[in-house]
Amino acid sequence: MDFTVAIRTYNGEQRIGEILERLKAQTQTDDIEWEVVVVDNNSCDRTAAIINTHRETWPSHSQLHYFLETRQGASYARARCIQEAQSDLVGFLDDDNYPADDWVFQAYQFGQNYPQAGAYSGQIHGEYEVTPPPNFQRIANFIPIIERGQKPLCYTSYKYARKKVYPPGAGLVIRKQVWLDTVPKKLVLQGPVGTSLTAKGEDIEALTYIATAGWEIWYNPQMHIYHHIPKSRFERDYLIKFFKGVGLSRHRTRMLNYKSWQKPFFIAAYFVNDFRKLLRHFWTYRDVLDSDVVAAAELQFFKSCLVSPLFIWKKLYLDRD
Repeated sequence: MDFTVAIRTYNGEQRIGEILERLKAQTQTDDIEWEVVVVDNNSCDRTAAIINTHRETWPSHSQLHYFLETRQGASYARARCIQEAQSDLVGFLDDDNYPADDWVFQAYQFGQNYPQAGAYSGQIHGEYEVTPPPNFQRIANFIPIIERGQKPLCYTSYKYARKKVYPPGAGLVIRKQVWLDTVPKKLVLQGPVGTSLTAKGEDIEALTYIATAGWEIWYNPQMHIYHHIPKSRFERDYLIKFFKGVGLSRHRTRMLNYKSWQKPFFIAAYFVNDFRKLLRHFWTYRDVLDSDVVAAAELQFFKSCLVSPLFIWKKLYLDRD
């Protein structure tokens, strides 16, 4: 098997059919042996029935497999995808990520041309039900919308590595053996759990382990997916909840980059910097926080970064199974 498309879904009956149709229409795959692995993260709607209907009419150019993962959480679903994948190259799509018709081809080719890449991602374009709010570009990378130009770039090169910039999990291709060799079986950050967003950042946690082990992480501009973003994603309550989850994960993804003796110094430094950012942001946008959802979401992010060490400490030492 040359390539695995791995889809994690939860209550995706309104979305899963569209992504499967896009995969049926993939081009330039005659010389690629590939499969689609769908991991259902314990849905309670018609997701399984819709997938089974597609299996009955699935074209011969690839294989479609369905698995149920009852432990809810994006990290559990992603690990199950890795477990079930028959290929060493595993390309992850969420059920609201619609791939371009050459996505499989471009993802496979990049993996062949860049063997030093343990993981790589591409461009993520937005498909919006409604016009995004003003100043949306300030938070677009979190949603995520990723458009970093038309040249490949290495996230683990010095320019980006010092900023600790990694791609999101949507559209991410990872080498299975690299994952098995470097990523722990259970991550601290579980990712979205059902409709809860309080443990986001599982993709960055996994990529940090991969990068720390010496593997390169790349951006491939020839890989395009289209992120369907419904109106509800721009509502104030959703954005506040979303950025709370992102901020709470920050301590974990930051500290993975440092040795034990370094951590006390960096915890103090990050606390001071986060507090400075929080005060500056509040003062700058204090008059529009009630009306500007982007500014309000950013303020929540800074607040959550500030208390992130306590949140992660609780998960590590008080919430152990």
